[in-house]
Amino acid sequence: MSLSTLNDVFFAAVERNLERAMLHREDGEWRPISSSQLRSNVAGTVRALQKLGVRKGDRVAILSENRPEWSTADFAILLLGAITVPVYATLTPEQTAYTLRDSGASVVFLSTEHQLQKVQSILPQTQVRRIVVMDRVEMDRVELPSGAASNCQLMNQFFDEGASELDPQAEAAARSIQPDDLATIIYTSGTTGISKGVMLTHGNMASNINYSLLGFEMHPGLISVSFLPLSHVTARHVDFTLLYHGVTLAYCPLMENLPATLLEVRPTVCVSVPRVYEKVYAKTEMTARGFPKRAIYQWALSVGRDNKAAILAGKTPASPSWKLANKLVFSKIRAGMGGKVETFISGGAPLGRELAEWYASVGIRIHEGYGLTETSPVIAVNTPVNHRIGTVGKILPNLEVRIADDGEILVRGPSVFKGYWNRPDETQNAFLDEWFKTGDIGNVDADGYLSVTDRKKELIKTSGGKFIAPQPIENSLKLNPLVGTAAIVGDKRKFACVILSPNFALLEDWARSEDVIFSSRAELTAHPKVQALYQEIVEGVNQNLARFEKLKRVLLVPDEFTPDNGALTPTMKLRRRVIEERYRDQIDELYAEAETVNPP
Repeated sequence: MSLSTLNDVFFAAVERNLERAMLHREDGEWRPISSSQLRSNVAGTVRALQKLGVRKGDRVAILSENRPEWSTADFAILLLGAITVPVYATLTPEQTAYTLRDSGASVVFLSTEHQLQKVQSILPQTQVRRIVVMDRVEMDRVELPSGAASNCQLMNQFFDEGASELDPQAEAAARSIQPDDLATIIYTSGTTGISKGVMLTHGNMASNINYSLLGFEMHPGLISVSFLPLSHVTARHVDFTLLYHGVTLAYCPLMENLPATLLEVRPTVCVSVPRVYEKVYAKTEMTARGFPKRAIYQWALSVGRDNKAAILAGKTPASPSWKLANKLVFSKIRAGMGGKVETFISGGAPLGRELAEWYASVGIRIHEGYGLTETSPVIAVNTPVNHRIGTVGKILPNLEVRIADDGEILVRGPSVFKGYWNRPDETQNAFLDEWFKTGDIGNVDADGYLSVTDRKKELIKTSGGKFIAPQPIENSLKLNPLVGTAAIVGDKRKFACVILSPNFALLEDWARSEDVIFSSRAELTAHPKVQALYQEIVEGVNQNLARFEKLKRVLLVPDEFTPDNGALTPTMKLRRRVIEERYRDQIDELYAEAETVNPP
């Protein structure tokens, strides 16, 4: 069956009659939601939204962590022909107000009492007239503005009072939705400026679902953990696609609960962003310290590297040495991720070849893909059939890609968005004729595999006219477990420098073992021994760089880079401009010192 709309995904999912369409944790236990229960919950939500006056074309927001109610609300909104507006749960009140106001959302689903208080505080700045709360909140105990509780309803009432089926009229209307009908407005996470609402139609997303997992074996009985924010297009696309194929979704609302969730649920499919794969690598490096662990680990890696070609071809090496390395080391790495994952996929940001090589050496083939919100999202992906490490795979069969004269990746096809919400000028600027300008630099090899070098706007041009692509260098630095985040700077300067945010848990352990005395992170990062440690890490990476790429100065900061403090987007990408502005004075001092030491 080929999908035409996202409503086709819903009907296909509920007609499977699975006992475990979804899983969620409640009262310390993982509890199933069947296909029939999902159908009933969505039907009840559709009926309740109709009573609230929601009609085709209305915008309805969802402000929540990942949980079954997120998808239930989404399906109900889409079946009505209304437009889903996802809102990141981590946004500040001001950012939340902007998204609600700009989209013109009239109803908002939200998850918790905390989110309820946040929305009530900015309600006068929006057009929202009704709030639906997913948690069973006792309204009389919530501190809200006078009379505010009267605009709230509890979502569980929709389920309790709803019918088990859509009524015939509602189902007919849902099935009449057309591919060109607008399905969602997704606000980009904004690495370079104010968020823009990306308008995606039912046909945009459905056409991408039809092709994004070709070559993968997806079927009922498989399990995947839904932990990437559903406010982001990648996670939402993945969940739609897996539900369509009958894969059970286990919802993990909080990233800090992911390690425990993996051990409890034991998924068979893992779709993640590079940040999670980096953390698994860092934990492995930390665990494999000291004798004899380190010696065994290094031996196992050497065996893995000798058998890497077989892993990348999707085969299990047969040599006795590999079997022993697998038993002693590799199986334990997989056990930390649940032990049953058969398919590993990475997207949302560049994985980095060195990290992909490490995973291949420990027996894990990661299928890296590439896409953007504006392309619904997948443009290319490595599959079990067509896989080339260091690339993002072959371009989807229903898309065309060409490389512009300046190296920018251009794409056209049915999954390319229709434009930015209320921004006609920016929509026009996003296209070159009918080709969407991705803003990424890349190339396509003779066999059709796409490689992405860096973001066009993030290329650093030195005062000497040399271009430096920062992401590959940053990925190399992050391969050292002592490095949390790396941000290269140097645009219009004579040379590049790097800002490093340490992995503080590991650094503090190292400091204690080296008798480094500290009472704060600022004191720790300023210590000469620590400064020398990170300088050595940078010098190690410098050995593999061209002369003009070498990092001449290191700024070690006592801060973690997180989405909460604005240094990263909710999908863990660097907000380079934010970081540069935050450390502007220190950066200027670095370059001033360099000029003093090496005057022009």
